[in-house]
Amino acid sequence: MANLSDVIVRLREERARTLKELRRLERAIAAVQRLARGGAGLRRRKLSPAARRRISEAQKARWARYRKMQKTQKTEKGSSGQQ
Repeated sequence: MANLSDVIVRLREERARTLKELRRLERAIAAVQRLARGGAGLRRRKLSPAARRRISEAQKARWARYRKMQKTQKTEKGSSGQQ
């Protein structure tokens, strides 16, 4: 009977470990679900139309400067190779 008692003790220990792991997994699932819903209380800030317009104009100016630099670099490379 001592052998059977040891088996029961081990099974109860295993059950306790399994329940602990199950609670950990449940918390992980809940956290992922909160992320999928967009989080609790986390809202995306809205930009005003004026702010969006300023950002758009600034980005367009950056691209214009970039294109201008690319164009000047191409013409410098092309003219330096011809003599």
